[in-house]
Formats: sequence, structure tokens, C-alpha cells
Amino acid sequence: MSTQPTATFTAPAAADPGADGADAPERDVRFRSDVAVELVKSSAADADVLFAARVSTAGEKSLDEVGTDAERSAGLINYLMRDRHGSPFEHNQFTFYVSAPIFVFREFMRHRTFSYNEESGRYRRLEPVFYLPGPERKLVQEGKPGRYVFVDGSAEQHALVETATRRVCTEAYHAYLEMLEAGVAREVARGVLPVSIYSSMYATCNARALMHFLSLRTKREDSTFPSFPQREIEMVAERMEEHFARTMPLTHAAWNRNGRVAP
Repeated sequence: MSTQPTATFTAPAAADPGADGADAPERDVRFRSDVAVELVKSSAADADVLFAARVSTAGEKSLDEVGTDAERSAGLINYLMRDRHGSPFEHNQFTFYVSAPIFVFREFMRHRTFSYNEESGRYRRLEPVFYLPGPERKLVQEGKPGRYVFVDGSAEQHALVETATRRVCTEAYHAYLEMLEAGVAREVARGVLPVSIYSSMYATCNARALMHFLSLRTKREDSTFPSFPQREIEMVAERMEEHFARTMPLTHAAWNRNGRVAP
């Protein structure tokens, strides 16, 4: 996992919550330009699509499809995807652990077909880890709303983004610790922190919801309906799609074959 160099920052000395220092806050502010996505658990396979689909015509005999090799029925999966018979793709589950900047989660939670549990700034002290756009991040938006593109920034613009981000995040975390150490509640002190601070969450969905999410949060030339996601949530989506492709390869292939449109 790539990281950006750590900014030099040490908050002023103050009384720590634990006498032995075990609960002392970490004071060095760190910067990253990546995201982390792990598939924590799944109950998902291409065969799940088949028994769910065949119950409509086979009734109890559809139980024979449970746990079978789906390869011989790849055509049925493609048919369901092509003609958008969506409900058979809902009888499965993926649970992802995601670590990303808070602004990514605010976009993520527009997808209300997922279930979420996120790290709480009310109940724990947030770690001093912030997002800093990497050198490959395009910085300049050109064009009108709905018809814009992003292009590379100049060396001066990249330097400005890095300098300003490091300064503001470091000062904000300094103020956050200062308030905590003065006895201010976490839910109040967190108000000074920017949305570039990292958070973590579990996100659970089924394959149909995941395909819809991926269709909107990845940019692909072969998509029937083009999408223009913010790069940072696209980074999360790309890693989720890798897990999807490994877990349900026939479903993933059929989805791609049919223009990456969720059924």
C-alpha cells in the first residue's frame, strides 16, 4: 500500500488520559493517497443465481441447483442479465471493509441499497491520517457541468495542493487534540477536522446492488451509460470489482458483456 511522506507535526504537551501513556494520542500526522478494500466475508456464487431463477419454473426441483457447477448454465446467467431479470442476482451477500477519506463515504452512502456501519467520531478518538492527492491525480476541471473533463495540473498547482493540505490538516488535528485534552467532548472537537481524514466502515450488499454501484462509480468506455465518478470513490469501486470478479466470475462476465448495466 503506497503512502505519502509523513508531515512533521507534534502537538503541544498536555496531560494524557492514561497515567502510563497507554492511552496517549498519536501526534504525528500522516498522509496517504490510497484506499483499502477487503472482502471480509461473502455468501455468493454464480450458482446462487441459478437456483433463484429456476424456482419460477421448477419449484422444489430448483433445490438441485444449490451448490452445483454454474459453468454449464452460463447462458442462463447471460440471458437474465441481458433481459434484466434482476431478482435472481439478489440471493447472495458481500461484506466489505473500506478505509478511505470521509468525503468518499459521503458519496458512498448515497447508495441506499447497501447496509453500513462506520467508525464513530463520537465514541473514539480519530487517528491523524489524512488524504493527500498523489502526483497522478488530475487537478483541473475543464468544461461545463455535465460536459467536463479533468486534466493534469501544473507542477505549481500540485505543490500548492500538497502544501495547503499538509498545513490545514496538521493545524486542524492540532486543534482537535487541544480541545480533547482540555476536556471537550469528542463529538464537539471533531467539528474542526476536514473531510479528508480517513474513516473506516463495513458495507454489505448483494450482487445486484453492487453492479449498480459499480456502473455509477467506475468510468469505462464499454459502458452503455457513461459515468464520471470522482476518482477517489472510483479507486474504492475498482477494488470492490476485483473481489466481485473473483467471487462470481460468470455473473461479472455477463454484466460486462451486456454493457455493465445492472439488471
